[in-house]
Amino acid sequence: MDFSQAIKTCLNKYATFSGRAQRSEYWYFFLFMVIANIVASVLDSVIFGDIPLLYLIATLALLVPSIAAGVRRLHDTDRSGWWLLLGLIPFVGAVVLIVFFCQRGTVGPNQFGPDPMQASISNAHMVRA
Repeated sequence: MDFSQAIKTCLNKYATFSGRAQRSEYWYFFLFMVIANIVASVLDSVIFGDIPLLYLIATLALLVPSIAAGVRRLHDTDRSGWWLLLGLIPFVGAVVLIVFFCQRGTVGPNQFGPDPMQASISNAHMVRA
């Protein structure tokens, strides 16, 4: 999955908390959120000075899809989306979540759905044919 496809997928699945997300989908969307927040911060400082209006709008607009992508990423590692609440534990929770998000997903189907890697491989073969 490439950068633009990951963004489209996550925004199209705005509040979809079921299914699975491969690593590239999650991390490309994470990169997109970081870039969007940096651009919003720069524009805020140029346009509004100390008022982070655009940053706040960007953060709120991307909040639900980022949570949904995180839940789907945890599903890919065969974990419940409730593990995302580890992020509420300072430092340790974030480190554990980063480790979970970096792990390879379950090969083949799991309790949360089919393997997204298998779907992307079969789609690539269809495009080439």
